[in-house]
Amino acid sequence: MPGRTSLRGAERARGIGLAIGAVLLLTLLLAVPAGAAPAAPEERCTVTDRRLVELSGLAVGPDGRVWAMSDGGRRVALYRLDPGTCAVIGTRTADLDPYDAEDLAVAPDGAFWVADTGDNDRARDTIALLVLPADGAPRLHRLTYPDGPHDAEALLIGADGVPVIVTKEVGGIAGVYRPAEPLAVPGPTPLMRAGSAGFPRSETSGGPIGALGAFTVTGGATSAGREVVALRTYTDAWLYRVPASGDLVAALQGTPLQVPLPGEPQGEALAFLPDGTLLSGSETRGLDRGRLRAVPGAVAATLAAAPAEPVVAPPPPATPPEPAPDWLPAAIGAGAAVVVLGLAAGAMALHARRRSRV
Repeated sequence: MPGRTSLRGAERARGIGLAIGAVLLLTLLLAVPAGAAPAAPEERCTVTDRRLVELSGLAVGPDGRVWAMSDGGRRVALYRLDPGTCAVIGTRTADLDPYDAEDLAVAPDGAFWVADTGDNDRARDTIALLVLPADGAPRLHRLTYPDGPHDAEALLIGADGVPVIVTKEVGGIAGVYRPAEPLAVPGPTPLMRAGSAGFPRSETSGGPIGALGAFTVTGGATSAGREVVALRTYTDAWLYRVPASGDLVAALQGTPLQVPLPGEPQGEALAFLPDGTLLSGSETRGLDRGRLRAVPGAVAATLAAAPAEPVVAPPPPATPPEPAPDWLPAAIGAGAAVVVLGLAAGAMALHARRRSRV
């Protein structure tokens, strides 16, 4: 009987130790923020203005106003949108004739950059960036690829004001290019291939080309603070945290946060509002009209997610390390408590087993 009593004590001690360890482990997991996914897209409005039937670019100015552009036309034309109704409430034009304008971005100085980079037949000797500054005459920058023509629909501009172009490779790995030297007017300025961009498999449906659309880059954007950069496909947006160096190419080598954008007829436009909301825009396709949708909290979700170390171009050594997050000491303490109490529970169980043998 004494042996049975001691055995029950050993089992009870073991159970108490496991329970304490489980509770503290749960506490540890809850103490570490996992980076919640952003909300599902919210329908804002339907695009009914005929000038934006082929909506292909969105950008948000320093004042928070939303601007859009269409794929096509004989001159640069930007349209200010009411983001709640999709009504055109302002226009801005430039006497430049693009070949195939595909994306719109805003530089840190407030200038609008139009990416005249479309080349479905891959036959252009040069592509172009058309710049509409806040004040002064528009500028034309012609560019050449180092490895032959590409079709491209995504333009990114980081804190350094240097443009980055991401190509449209149907179902393949996109190329990432930036100027090899300061931009000339009108140029051409040579580009250099600086990296590549690919995406994990996606189950999101939508777009005009089926499953291949999940890997096909159709637009890009940077957040107002330039701390997050995004690429979109016909089905999803992929958001990357920008390293402290501000290098967008390095950011695109990290692991992105997926933001599904299902059911868009031909999604090609992307932008960020100042509050971190992601805006998504689609062309009209047949009877399925394009629309503007919003994903609140997209920037916050990206920054909360654990950032992957960039494969290339890490921050320079002189950059001071970021301070440890507030939850780290508590997490370390909880982890240590789990280990200590686990060892204590094991010792109790061992002691009880030894007594049962007496």
